[in-house]
Order: sequence, then C-alpha cells, then structure tokens
Amino acid sequence: MFATSMELGQLLTIIIMAIALGLDAFSLGIGIGMKGVRLLDILKISIVIGIFHVIMPLMGMFMGHYASSLLGNVATAAGGCLLILLGAHMVYSSLRGEDVSSFDHSTLWGLTLFALSVSIDSLSVGVSLGMFASDIVLTVLIFGAFGGLMSIAGLLLGRRVGNWVGEYGEAFGGLILLAFGIKFLL
Repeated sequence: MFATSMELGQLLTIIIMAIALGLDAFSLGIGIGMKGVRLLDILKISIVIGIFHVIMPLMGMFMGHYASSLLGNVATAAGGCLLILLGAHMVYSSLRGEDVSSFDHSTLWGLTLFALSVSIDSLSVGVSLGMFASDIVLTVLIFGAFGGLMSIAGLLLGRRVGNWVGEYGEAFGGLILLAFGIKFLL
C-alpha cells in the first residue's frame, strides 16, 4: 500500500517537528554531558526524556484549543526559568569546588527536572497538534523516539567534549543551560 502525498507530507512535517523538539534535548544534553556522565546514566536520562516527549504532547492535546494561547508562552517561560536555575547552580557549583553539590542527574528529582525542562515545549506543541495529526499515537511515538535518540547523541558528545575541557566542563555546561534558558525567555 502506498501512502497518499498528503499522508507523506504530514509524516514529513511530524518528523521535522520531532527533530526541532529533539534539538533542545540534544543541545542541553551536551551541557549535562560536559560535566561527566556514565553510559548507564545516559541511557536512563534518554529513556526518561523520550517518555516525557510522549507524555507532554499528549497532555497538551488533552488541554484543548482554548489553553493553547495561554500555555504557549507560559510553558516556554517556565522551561526557561528552570534552565536558568539549573545552569546558574552548575556554574556556581563548579566555581565553589567540592563544597556545593551540583545538579544531580542521577537522582529522581534531578532527572525529572532535566527531562521536564527539555520537553516542556512539547506541551505547547501538543495543544495544537490535536487539530493537525491524524494518527496521534504514531506522532507522539516519533516525538519520543527523536527526543530520546537526540538526547543520547547530545550526552555522548558532551561527555567527549567534557573530557577535553577538564575541570571546567561543568561550568561550560552550566553556561550552555543558562544560554538556552535566556533564549527561551526572550
């Protein structure tokens, strides 16, 4: 069976949207990976990010058309604030040395906070997605797959770059998070 050109166009649009949403996970994964992350943690983080990239658009779809104008800017601002806080804490921790504990991606709270910060924009996309997508399950599964795979790529790249940067890797990673947080707010 051959898909119609409209179905192929819709699938291509969904894949492009998934890549765009996954780029946040990729970029922020570089920042987290620079402070040093184990391979098992990369797998856990990526799975949780993938799950959040499925859940958040679904939540957005259920919120309905009325909430889209309200939540679009609020969700982005909340994600930006979270990233600024996490980034500032990472920079502060790296400059203070061992006295201050850094953002810990291996704890449930830290992992949830990170996954939420990279997938919050999926919520606002999901609000409008319900009117666009014909196959909701396929759409959110594509979002989840791209979010998880792109976070793996970002974390691995950050891990490799972090080895080159040395002890300042956490500060650079925090600066990346700060920059994306500010970008979300502007």
